[in-house]
Amino acid sequence: MAKGISRSSNVQTSNRIVGQRKWWAFATVMLTMFFSSMDQTVVSTAVPTIIGDLNGFALYAWLFSAYMLTSSVTIPIYGKLSDVYGRKPFYLFGLIMFGIGSAICGQAHTMLELVLARGLQGIGAGAMMSMPRATVGDIFDPKERGKFMGYMGAVFGLSSILGPTLGGWITDSFSWRWVFYINLPFAVLAILGVVFTLPKVRNEHRAKIDWKGSVILILGLVPILLAFTWGGSKYPWLSTTEMTMFIVGAIFLLLFILMERNAEDPIISPELFKNRLFSTSLILGIFISMAMFSGLMFLPTYIQGVVGLDAQGSGFVMAPMMVSFIVGSVITGQIMSKTGKYRFLAHIGALFVVLGTWLLSQISVDTHYGMLVLDMIILGIGIGAVMPLLNVAVQNAFPYKIMGTVNSTQQFVQSLGGVIAAPIFGAVLNITFHNKLNAVLPESLKQMEGAGALGADPQQLLTPQAQQAIAAQFEKFGEQGHQMYVSFVEAVKLSLTSGMSRLFYVGLVFAILTFIGTFFLQEIRLKGKEYFENQTENDEKPLGKKCVPAK
Repeated sequence: MAKGISRSSNVQTSNRIVGQRKWWAFATVMLTMFFSSMDQTVVSTAVPTIIGDLNGFALYAWLFSAYMLTSSVTIPIYGKLSDVYGRKPFYLFGLIMFGIGSAICGQAHTMLELVLARGLQGIGAGAMMSMPRATVGDIFDPKERGKFMGYMGAVFGLSSILGPTLGGWITDSFSWRWVFYINLPFAVLAILGVVFTLPKVRNEHRAKIDWKGSVILILGLVPILLAFTWGGSKYPWLSTTEMTMFIVGAIFLLLFILMERNAEDPIISPELFKNRLFSTSLILGIFISMAMFSGLMFLPTYIQGVVGLDAQGSGFVMAPMMVSFIVGSVITGQIMSKTGKYRFLAHIGALFVVLGTWLLSQISVDTHYGMLVLDMIILGIGIGAVMPLLNVAVQNAFPYKIMGTVNSTQQFVQSLGGVIAAPIFGAVLNITFHNKLNAVLPESLKQMEGAGALGADPQQLLTPQAQQAIAAQFEKFGEQGHQMYVSFVEAVKLSLTSGMSRLFYVGLVFAILTFIGTFFLQEIRLKGKEYFENQTENDEKPLGKKCVPAK
């Protein structure tokens, strides 16, 4: 038997949830997913108001970076511990920490205080990201999971639609502080659901937790995540600071790998990566995340900067993409549950991602709104089809007793894809934008007094404050000022569109890699009730290829 597996068999009471209780448990999972995923989009709408109120533009990026860092590094730890002690204690811990962090965020009086509270929120969010999918595995067998993972994808899409609108309404009608306070009643409801629906797991022997490995993992991830977060913005990619962070992180991660190979109960078992389906799904997860982030993170920039809508309006324009995400998730889930197969669906979904990304790469300043909506629908269907599918396929391939570890590792790698994608796409957009702007901007505008404002980040140029400051510069030129301002705006739109097109071409590379990768995705027919009935047999198998049943 492989190292790191035997102790998990000490679990005496199953995590499984049966009878009427499972529907209440599933409702709890859906509620938790809804408010935790909505939190990001709600906050993003309120950011300009928060920055203005707290005078904290210098720490703007950290509102998101602090959250992503703490949530990402805790996901694999939660997953491993939940296999030993059950989902319940970590669900409760995560919800409580998220609630405390939200409360502190709401009463923050400085930007630094808000950033630290966001980090505290992220510690709780790490549990809420890793527990729901594992809990669905506790409730339903792999064949059923296809359908219910589709419903979970629908919840994610719905929260992404409602988030910007709700965030804008709360900020305008009450205060940005209520964007955080609104989490508290949802957290209380979720805590009550967890307390009454999830089972408590007892262990015959006390498991030995690999705390040393956990610390080394965090020491390796934090500098690398910081390097990707700051790369191209705060520091040049090839600067000494960036290279040092990458090297230090790589050294600690190498040390982590060496330690985990000999650990009795590793946080992330090296044996998992011997499974071809698992390794393939991780690679596909990174590729699909990076293709997805090109749309989710930067399309609002195009919609506000070129189409001319405000932040709340751009949220409405993004709705077709999220609705199609819901449709793709639900339809794919239903087909998987009926047929027990997923590989062909992965091909079709990835093809939609390729087509949607390519169509978006063709945008121009004259792109019609209807065509943009069609492009987003195609991309949304593809992403909605592929992402839940990968999770179901991996859950089906491993013994039930390590499902938390498997789920959290997969979730962790996908979240890294998003963290890596943001600075890469941001750098592509900024470089292309500035090169194009220097080429198309009239010489008279380049030499105008206060032209330093033209070198700002293209996304910062879209804020009302930046627009007012730039318009004030042109008012100094009297009657000619208006025409000069119009010329400037046209140059910005053309440059921004050029940057967005180049960005989507980079996203297209990852979309094509996703499509190619689906042909390496091993298909194992989804198991039904026998998945749980054969737990004892599976528990005796190592985590390598032998762990995967034959077709």
